Amino acid sequence: MKLEKSKKVHYDSGPNMTPMVDIVMVILIFFMLGASFVGVEHFLRTNLPAIGKGGEGPRDTGVVPDEPLEIIVDSPISGDRWLAKAGAISVADRTSLANQLRQLRTAMNSSGITDDRIQVVINPGKNVKYKYLVEVYQAALQAEFSKIAFSTAH
Repeated sequence: MKLEKSKKVHYDSGPNMTPMVDIVMVILIFFMLGASFVGVEHFLRTNLPAIGKGGEGPRDTGVVPDEPLEIIVDSPISGDRWLAKAGAISVADRTSLANQLRQLRTAMNSSGITDDRIQVVINPGKNVKYKYLVEVYQAALQAEFSKIAFSTAH
């Protein structure tokens, strides 16, 4: 009688997990050692306003914010020159603009508006080149304005 050879059973156990376990253990050791070097954390103390109920509007401080001095800078399509308008002022060169802005700042100071409350906003047109915006900015600096901002092109 012939004996049948026993069939070897081969189970597919899936991917080898040893490298993954090694990596996880190394990461675990790294974080454990890193945590031992962490000292006492210092927190910043801030003086934030108390949180009120939802839906409350901003508190009225009684101070009316000043309107910014808006300088509108326009340029023709050719882009070879610029024109700055600030209220009744309309000039096309930096020195004249600086002189007019200086006179305007003096008039605002004499009406009781201090220099730290005056804000200048330079509002460029779509065709204005950056070099002209720099000239207007320098004119505002020559007129001794300290708060100068730019707005998006109109």
